[in-house]
Amino acid sequence: MGTINTNRLVVQGYLEGNVDAHRVEIKAAGHIKGEILATELVIEAKGLFEGTSTIKEVETSSTDTTLLN
Repeated sequence: MGTINTNRLVVQGYLEGNVDAHRVEIKAAGHIKGEILATELVIEAKGLFEGTSTIKEVETSSTDTTLLN
């Protein structure tokens, strides 16, 4: 369990921990357990999220993307 800091996070597998990102996408096979701090949170049908989420202020963002399978 840890913290991921990134501009964009796409989850297609299991992630346990905290996320601080501009945009978080949980795909149909994705599962996040933890805390999400994001400007945008997208959860596809059958995607799972267990925890708390907080919407943050819009920031100027960079182009880094993190993909988890």
